[in-house]
Amino acid sequence: MYHCMTRLAEQLWQCSVRRMSSAAGRKRSLRGAFPVLEQPLQLIHRHVYEANIQNSNACHKMFKELSEKVRKGGGENAIARHTQRNRKLLVWDRLRHLLDDEDFLELSAFAGLDLPYGDIPSAGCLTGIGRIRGLWCVIIANDATVKGGASYPITVKKQLRAQEVAIKNRLPCVYLVDSGGAFLPLQAEIFPDKNHGGKAFYNEAIMSALKIPQVAVVCGSCTAGGAYVPTMTEEAVMVHRIGTIFLGGPPLVKAATGEEVTPEDLGGARLHAEVSGCIDHFAWEEEEAYNCTRNIISTLNFQLPEDEEEDEGMTRKRKTEEEPLYSSEELLGLAPQSYGYSLDVKMVISRLVDGSRFQEFKARYGTTLITGFAKIHGHLVGIVANNGELLYQAALKGSHFIQLCDQRDIPLLFLQNTAPAAAPTLSTKQAETNSNRLKAQGSMMSAVACAAVPKITVVIGGSHGADSYAMCGRAFDPNFLFLWPNARVSVTAPGHAGSLLPTDGEEEEEQRKQLEDDLNRTLKDESSAFYGSARLWDDGVILPQKTRKVLRDCLDIIKQQQYQLSKERRQCALLRM
Repeated sequence: MYHCMTRLAEQLWQCSVRRMSSAAGRKRSLRGAFPVLEQPLQLIHRHVYEANIQNSNACHKMFKELSEKVRKGGGENAIARHTQRNRKLLVWDRLRHLLDDEDFLELSAFAGLDLPYGDIPSAGCLTGIGRIRGLWCVIIANDATVKGGASYPITVKKQLRAQEVAIKNRLPCVYLVDSGGAFLPLQAEIFPDKNHGGKAFYNEAIMSALKIPQVAVVCGSCTAGGAYVPTMTEEAVMVHRIGTIFLGGPPLVKAATGEEVTPEDLGGARLHAEVSGCIDHFAWEEEEAYNCTRNIISTLNFQLPEDEEEDEGMTRKRKTEEEPLYSSEELLGLAPQSYGYSLDVKMVISRLVDGSRFQEFKARYGTTLITGFAKIHGHLVGIVANNGELLYQAALKGSHFIQLCDQRDIPLLFLQNTAPAAAPTLSTKQAETNSNRLKAQGSMMSAVACAAVPKITVVIGGSHGADSYAMCGRAFDPNFLFLWPNARVSVTAPGHAGSLLPTDGEEEEEQRKQLEDDLNRTLKDESSAFYGSARLWDDGVILPQKTRKVLRDCLDIIKQQQYQLSKERRQCALLRM
């Protein structure tokens, strides 16, 4: 009788614990209704708004043209060879088989365009974040229609950035390997240095030690250095007849030994599944390989929260409350064509946040920097937005607010539109003012660098000079950094090159004017959002009206790491046999 009572008590306790755990998974944020930002368009804004609209339309046209170009990959002939002769799926079709849906956050889509060594659409590989079995995963997928899948310097840089995103956000990583190895004529820019090709394998080991899961699907050639990608992941899937793994292919074997051997006999799926043990799962077709990968992801040690049940009326009410009061299409007229065409940044904020509600912090102090709290699709964020020059008071205010968010574990969103050039020093008083500003900006940079909370940066206008560092530019390691198509990134804005030139030089006025004009032309070409994105200075160019959705995905992705049940770092990576 005693034992029966004891067992019954234990069962009741376990049920109680399960109920508490389930309730804990449905925790809600503290209730609150932030003040509404009343920021409608006024007649006084009409001239600036219409000029910005015209510029945004031109930028959107360029965005559309480049998007179509990169979606074509290596062109019609390469696509036909890839699908008909090699009988392989295209990279986007592979994603459709692998992911739950088409909700895919692509990273750096324009990387590789118009580089000194030619056009490499999407840098020869597709990277981004999508859901597999409900879990956000980083995808790194080679596109063999581009230069036969060869790795160029920009390819390596893009793959390393995708791994960095996986590490920073603790996201599982899936590699779809279909690569011919390094492009040898550019080996000096691919192989020897710290952040060249070898760093990808270093990252794989570190990710494994950090318990960040990695899975590889060998769905094409996996040659030379690329052969290490699947052998260093935790689980690998290989497709029969189209997947191969070897350091040197049949032509190299013939040149070295005179022996003729087929790719399948040298390094096919059967060999590696049955003899070498380099892979863990054999697939007859590509579709089978992606189903197998989805099942592997379902074994990962994550416990996602259960969706709360709510009736249709509650769902409709919640969605209505979440939407801003103003149309996101109006952001096209708020994207400044230059610094002089900037409108109040609160107008931008009111078109991004839930219900256009914003709890401003230090509203009457340092007014050239806007700081405060808001929600984006239910995620609480701290917003730091330029609204003029980053002056002494504004930088102090920024430092205070950033540290406050760090104290409360609230993610930070930076909306960057910095002054076009540094303030000149024309008097002793101005020198003192600028010195104070430098000290305050230094404090703000320290606050940004040391803040442990996730950070997202969107460049909505200009990103120039030291102000861009204080606003969490690329060097300050945000989790994600995106640009609007109108954005400009340079040490000083086009048209302001004169601020960089000495005023007491010996050059004649005509020579100085020529030098200034040449610099301004260079700045105009090299500060374009598309120029920078082609070189991976950011995580991609996004349309203003799509910004809210991109921010929602980023915040969902950042939040996912709290659902991983086991995160303690191991002493070393998982060692395969």
